Amino acid sequence: MVIGHLPLDEQLAALKSALSRNEMLLEVLRGTASLALPGWYVTAGCLFQTVWNVVTDRPPTSGIKDYDVFYFDDGDLSWEAEDAVITAGKEVFADLPVEVEIRNEARVHLWYEQKFGVACPPHRSTESAIDCFAATTCCLGVRLETEGRWRVYAPHGLSDVFNLVVRPNPVLAPRAVYETKSDRWRRQWPELTVLDWPSAPTTSKKSSS
Repeated sequence: MVIGHLPLDEQLAALKSALSRNEMLLEVLRGTASLALPGWYVTAGCLFQTVWNVVTDRPPTSGIKDYDVFYFDDGDLSWEAEDAVITAGKEVFADLPVEVEIRNEARVHLWYEQKFGVACPPHRSTESAIDCFAATTCCLGVRLETEGRWRVYAPHGLSDVFNLVVRPNPVLAPRAVYETKSDRWRRQWPELTVLDWPSAPTTSKKSSS
């Protein structure tokens, strides 16, 4: 059975089942929930790479570099406010043998251009930040809500994640970011199908009569 070809509700159930096999991820979800950050999600590599590991019969944590936590607080855009949250997170996750990186996505536009060479318009929410990952496969977020309910944000669906397809998302991140990441992923998961970054559209000039 190919999970990526199932109806979405069954894919969501399969996603929860796969992610639940990563005990570190469950600890990060529970710990982040205790911080009560506005609009938070655990996102990116720790999610889709867990699925890749499960689909390819690898240990669930294999190849996962870190665990990304996004939140959105535009009430205070100072570094000091974000650093206070990061410090609180370090205390919560002090006993975990993994790196948990917490970032306020309301501040990304303040530093993104200096790091990546292109301007980033201010994000409107955590979801709009997740929309801007270099690959659509990365555009995935999960958080725990009341009574342990999982909230999943997946603007491009889940089929590519389960089918091991890496698809470019040329809305913000430069091509070099996509190609660097996808090359690293393919070395770790050679079963991946990595699609090429789209070529720039060409415009033909009409000859004058």
